[in-house]
Amino acid sequence: MKILKIIVSMLIIGFIIGILPKNLYSQQEVRIRIRDGMPMIPVALPDFAFTKDSIIDESVKKEIYETLWNDLKFSRVFKLIPREHYTYIHKFNPSNIIFKDWESIQANILISGEIEFSKEKRIIFSFKVYEVKSGKFIFGRNFGGKVEFIRLIAHRAADEMMKHFGEKPIFNSKITFVSSRDGNKEIYIMDYDGKRVKRMTYNEYIDLLPSWSFDNEKILYTSYRRNNPDLYIFYLYTGKTELVSTGRANYCADWSPENDKIVFTSTKAGNAEIFLKDMKTGKEKRLTFNRAIDTSPCWSYSGREIAFTSQRGGTPQIYIMDAEGTNVRRITYEGTYHDSPAWSPDGTRIAFVSRIEGRFDIYVHNLRSNVMIKLTENASRNENPSWSPDGRHIVFSSNRTGRYQLYIVDYDGTNLVQITNKGENKMSKWQKRVR
Repeated sequence: MKILKIIVSMLIIGFIIGILPKNLYSQQEVRIRIRDGMPMIPVALPDFAFTKDSIIDESVKKEIYETLWNDLKFSRVFKLIPREHYTYIHKFNPSNIIFKDWESIQANILISGEIEFSKEKRIIFSFKVYEVKSGKFIFGRNFGGKVEFIRLIAHRAADEMMKHFGEKPIFNSKITFVSSRDGNKEIYIMDYDGKRVKRMTYNEYIDLLPSWSFDNEKILYTSYRRNNPDLYIFYLYTGKTELVSTGRANYCADWSPENDKIVFTSTKAGNAEIFLKDMKTGKEKRLTFNRAIDTSPCWSYSGREIAFTSQRGGTPQIYIMDAEGTNVRRITYEGTYHDSPAWSPDGTRIAFVSRIEGRFDIYVHNLRSNVMIKLTENASRNENPSWSPDGRHIVFSSNRTGRYQLYIVDYDGTNLVQITNKGENKMSKWQKRVR
C-alpha cells in the first residue's frame, strides 16, 4: 500500500427498510445498564416457536434464529450459553418457564421468541426478554416485514437488545467496498456480517476511496469519469451526483461529524496537501503547507481534530492537527511507514497500517496511554482499517489467502472472521453511525 498510490475503492447507496419496533406488552419494563469493566452477560436463546395460525416454515425460523444468535455472539456484550447445555434441563415451554432450570446452566438473561409467517409471505417476529434469577420480564418487542427482509428483522431484534442494555446498535450497519467479483472493479454494499451483498455501480470508470457522511445519506468518492481523479458526492435518496472538487488529483475525502465540511487530499497546489471545504459556502481552505506529502485525512468524532499521514519527518507517519490546520503533532515514532489512520468513535484510539520488517499490519494507537498494539499477524498485506459504529470491531482488507478479501477483527486483535470470498475485495468502509 504505497502512500502515493490511489487505491481503488468506492461505496454507494445504503437503504433503510421500514421495519418498525412496537411494544408488545403492558408490563413495566426493567432497565439494565452495562457498566465499563463488566463481563459479558450470559444469555440463553432457546428455539423459537410458531404462532397457532402461522404457516410452518423451518427455513424461516432457522434464518431468524441463526442471525440473532450470531449477532449476539458478535456483540462482545452478550455471551451465548452453548446450545448443548439446553439438553440438561426441561424442554423450553414459553407458557411455563422454569427459571431455575435456566439459572442452573448459568444463564442471566432468557430470550423467548415466536414467529408468525403468513401466506402473503410476511413475518412478525415477537420476542420477550427475562431476567433469569428473579424471573422478571425485562422487555418485549415485535418486528415485521416481508420475507425478503428476514435478516433485517433479526438484526433489528439484536439492535434492540443492544439499546436496551445501554449499548450502541450495530447490526443494521452497512459496509461498502470495491469488488472484482463481476469482472470490473465496482462498488458494492453489504450487511456488517457480509450477507445481502448489493452491487451499486455499473460503469466503465474507476470509482474509489469512499467516505460515508455521518447521517448515512451521502457518499464522497473519487471518480475518473472525466478522465481525472475528481471528487464527487452521491446522494443516496435521490441518486444525484455532484462534483465537489476538480483540478489535478482529489482523493481520500472524509466528512465532518456535522456533515457541513469535508477534508480531502489534493495536488491542485502542486504537491499532495490537505484541504478543507465548507459544504454550505463552497469555500476551500488549504490546511497543510510543506514540500512533503500530506494525505489520508480522517476527522475525529468530536469534529475538533484531524488525523492524517505525512512524510514531513522523512517517512510516512501519523499526525494530528486541529480542525483549522494548527497545533500539528506527531503520534507515531516506531517504524518507518504508517498510513491510513482511522479514528475510533470514542476518540481515544487511532487504527492505522504499519510496515515493520517488510510486513503490513493493522495497529491501534491508544491516545491516552500512548500504547500501540498490533491486531494482525501474518506474512501478508493488511490494509485500510475502518471502525464499527460501536468501536468494538475493525474491518480491513488482506491478501492472506492469496487474493484480497475483507475481514473483521475485534479491537483487541481477537475473533478474526472473513466476511467476503468472491472475487477480490478491498477498501471497505463501515458506516459511522447507526440510527
